[in-house]
Amino acid sequence: MVSPLNTKFFSETGNIVKFVARFFRELFRQHQEVDEFLRQCYWVGYKSLPLVGTTAFIMGLVLTIQSRPTLVEFGAESLLPAMVSVSLIREISPVITALICAGKVGSGMGAELGSMRVTEQIDAMDVSGTNPFRYLIVTRVLATTLTLPILSSFSNAISLYGGYLGVNIRGEVSWHLYWTQVFNAVSFGDVLPSLIKTFFFGFAIGVIGCYKGYNSKKGTEGVGRSANSAVVVSSLLVFIIDLVAVQITDLLGLT
Repeated sequence: MVSPLNTKFFSETGNIVKFVARFFRELFRQHQEVDEFLRQCYWVGYKSLPLVGTTAFIMGLVLTIQSRPTLVEFGAESLLPAMVSVSLIREISPVITALICAGKVGSGMGAELGSMRVTEQIDAMDVSGTNPFRYLIVTRVLATTLTLPILSSFSNAISLYGGYLGVNIRGEVSWHLYWTQVFNAVSFGDVLPSLIKTFFFGFAIGVIGCYKGYNSKKGTEGVGRSANSAVVVSSLLVFIIDLVAVQITDLLGLT
């Protein structure tokens, strides 16, 4: 016997799949909303950069400071820049950046579209002849998909700079030596999988945030619930996608 919880899960999964299929149908049609897309890139990317940059700097600094005692104990302090750079670029920086965007961007989309739904603004757009799905959904999902890799790249650079400062708190490593060790440790097989999976992170965050807001119900209570569930589900998907990406890179021998 199928429980109501399982029924709701499979029903929700099917609705999300249909939502994604409609996104791709609308994406490849003519007359895309370029101005709205650029505006969403500004809000998703540029407006998130201060928070992402601050978090990345602290993350690189703290990781370096916390890792030093263990490496010193084994006499491997010289490996600190290499270890920190590989850890940040492969896993920590992309995942943390995606989680920040899930909390900031995903919840914002869920709340904004949910408010538009319960106040019947989306219905008014549909009646007036504007395609609300293309104007509201396609632009936002596309913006998160394309801007998250850029944010992740900035996060990598800023966190590595934080690592440089962390290395020099208790020691003295020149700027040239630090970056030489970093680039010698990082290979193409580290950067490419990390960059590719951020596209999937951004797509998942955009789809879930828009889906929850677009299908919001029950007035203002539903708006809050949409924003909350958008953060929870998109954060969970980030970890699932990361797990799959790690397994694929391991099978391809890129680890």
